[in-house]
Amino acid sequence: MVKFINTIKKMYKPIISLEGVDIHQMEQQIFSNITLKIASGDFVYIVGETGSGKSSLLKVLYGELKVSAGDISLADIDLNKIKSKEIPYLRRKLGVVFQDFQLLSDRTVFENLSFVLHATGWKDKVKISERINEVLESVHISNVKDKMPYSLSGGEQQRTAIARALLNDPEIILADEPTGNLDPEKSEKIIELFKEINSKGTTVLIATHDYSIIKKHKARTLKCTCKKISEIEIVNE
Repeated sequence: MVKFINTIKKMYKPIISLEGVDIHQMEQQIFSNITLKIASGDFVYIVGETGSGKSSLLKVLYGELKVSAGDISLADIDLNKIKSKEIPYLRRKLGVVFQDFQLLSDRTVFENLSFVLHATGWKDKVKISERINEVLESVHISNVKDKMPYSLSGGEQQRTAIARALLNDPEIILADEPTGNLDPEKSEKIIELFKEINSKGTTVLIATHDYSIIKKHKARTLKCTCKKISEIEIVNE
């Protein structure tokens, strides 16, 4: 009976949990006493005006920024207690996607992805090649493997960045304005891709200011405002 109860508790344990959290950057308070629970497999938008704290929240979740008060955990890792040397382990549970892609401009798509796998402990060249082929196929750009980033369209560069984020089969994807540099058609394709990834069980958090995308692809939406986070409903006008 005890084992059954523990199993049920584990099933409903949030993959991301913040309790009474304060976040500061450069002595400026960004959030005050926030509480947030995100379940495994959720698809969540984070919205708010520029400077409202969307990016700061993601930085806390991927270990670049420490909270100044409160309890925070992600994928069973206590982020208050994590040490610098443990950050690479945390980031193996995460895939992070940025607005500006952050691809290495002097390396091919294959070499960009290979660099990440080598950095996270992969050594077998055959397995590295197989994994890269798998993730490129999963984001529907298997034909760009040998191209340089500058020769790709904006949508292809963002798909490459998403492929990079998927390499170590993360439990969570954190995306910071992933459609910010894309036109509406490419933006919609990228959100559809995130939905596809989410449908396979990966938790997805997207910080965005693009309400047109949210209205078309509705999901749980959190708004950052006045140093707080609140759940809102996006309605069609």
